[in-house]
Amino acid sequence: MFECNYKGVVVRVVQGDITRQKADAIVNPANSRLIMGGGVAGAIRRAGGKEIQDEALRYAPVPVGKAVATTAGKLPARYVIHTPTMPMPAMRISEENIKLAMKAALQCAETLHIRSIAFPGLGTGVGGIPIQKAAQIMTQQLKNHVDQGTSLQQ
Repeated sequence: MFECNYKGVVVRVVQGDITRQKADAIVNPANSRLIMGGGVAGAIRRAGGKEIQDEALRYAPVPVGKAVATTAGKLPARYVIHTPTMPMPAMRISEENIKLAMKAALQCAETLHIRSIAFPGLGTGVGGIPIQKAAQIMTQQLKNHVDQGTSLQQ
């Protein structure tokens, strides 16, 4: 585990199951249709229950660059923030999509006034973005967000 503090926000990098993370919200790197079939989305649906998928589908379609929040079902989190990284399921994506998805998820978190959020690696699975590159983009977006002021503590 890696941990640092940036302007009062504790940032941790951990390896593990996002569905078990204790945070106010976890992030689902969705497709625009909000179909939670495979990858992280599928794991969230299986662990949290079908009600997450059912609620998410009421918001679909959601374009890349926007995010919506649902309840978290049986998960320890209070919310799941669905932020599309790809328009359709199982698409390769651009690095710009990670930037847009990260920014949208953080803005959604602010509207919920949450203190803690857990992100998986955005775009690192079927999206095809190398882990190091995704981490770099995500870190820069988090830094930009915190620099503008945030309710997040971790």
